[in-house]
Amino acid sequence: MLAIRMTRHGTKKRPYFHIVVADSRSPRDGRFIEKVGTYNPLLPREHEQRITLVTERIAHWLKVGAQPSDRVAKFLSQAELMAPRERREQTKKNQPRAKAQERMKAEAAAAAAPAAEGEAAAS
Repeated sequence: MLAIRMTRHGTKKRPYFHIVVADSRSPRDGRFIEKVGTYNPLLPREHEQRITLVTERIAHWLKVGAQPSDRVAKFLSQAELMAPRERREQTKKNQPRAKAQERMKAEAAAAAAPAAEGEAAAS
């Protein structure tokens, strides 16, 4: 399977990435088929050279069936080469426990009750 992903270059503490099309089984910085862009995270966000993409070639590889990595998919959606990926909603593990949910419901009901009484008295 083909992947559009980043390979790390640059020195220690000064990363620089090439965006490449590679076989998904090859190592991160190993053999690749074609270089289709660059990413320099050290430049400011609004700098025009922070992300460079060869849009024609990326569009070709997407049509052929190459799958972009998560970060590259974000870059491609910003460049409007593909639709943004859907974000998953939070899982149940991140929600409050049962007792906390009951307490929040009780607090909401208590806050709603005086407001309802105030509306009834005003009528």
